[in-house]
Amino acid sequence: MNLGITYYFLLFMIYSVAGWLLEVTCKYIDYKKFINRGFLIGPYCPIYGFGAVLITFLLYRYEEDPIVLFLMTILICGALEYFTSWAMEKIFKARWWDYSKRKFNLDGRICLGTLVPFGVFGLILTYITNPFLLNCLNNANLIVLNTIAVILFIIYIVDNIISTIIILGFRKTTITIGRKESADNTEEITKKVKEILAQKSWGYKRLIDAFPSLETIKIRIKEITDEVKENVNELKENINEKAEDIKNAINDKKEDVKNTIASKTEMMRNTFNEKK
Repeated sequence: MNLGITYYFLLFMIYSVAGWLLEVTCKYIDYKKFINRGFLIGPYCPIYGFGAVLITFLLYRYEEDPIVLFLMTILICGALEYFTSWAMEKIFKARWWDYSKRKFNLDGRICLGTLVPFGVFGLILTYITNPFLLNCLNNANLIVLNTIAVILFIIYIVDNIISTIIILGFRKTTITIGRKESADNTEEITKKVKEILAQKSWGYKRLIDAFPSLETIKIRIKEITDEVKENVNELKENINEKAEDIKNAINDKKEDVKNTIASKTEMMRNTFNEKK
């Protein structure tokens, strides 16, 4: 779809806010209290915005075939959610959501129960919300739209910077606690990390509230320990192989020496007999 960058960014922000409203509503139903969902402080969840932009940009060509559109939306949004989960876990040392207890999940990062709603979301976006939103944007003054987009972009960037600093502080706390734990107990590390962060600024408290099921992953020190153990085991195997080779070589030499001695003895015996 041939849209300008202003249109794409405004669609991104609109769907990010819509995704935030959806997340807040779902968590209110689960926990009976308001939870400001998402990594960012503002009322938006970028993963929904990115998903919406990808659907708008890549899948408009399938709008004549709802089934293909549904399946392609599942594929794209599923890949986006999986990669986001993987990247956030690697960067910030935490599993921010986990579907391991749900049926038909892949590594706990995505599951069928969320993929199907993604497909429905793609249909609603393509046939209902996008036509309405794009019509509204087309009827608005372009200068006003650009001004709004610039202001929102600045707010969004500042929010990303502040939130990244907070999450990096979370990562630092996670690693520090993990290195102090002799037993690599994920639940215990998670508990201690939350206790420490709860005593810090509002931003850290918000992060904990935003992800009630957040679980710190096993810390890098555990990864290093496993790597060392693997290297030691590999070294042991190499030493055992070398020792076996040396043992076989010694046995072969011993056999050769025995054969040589036996041969020499036989020759001397024969020589002695001939002289007699």
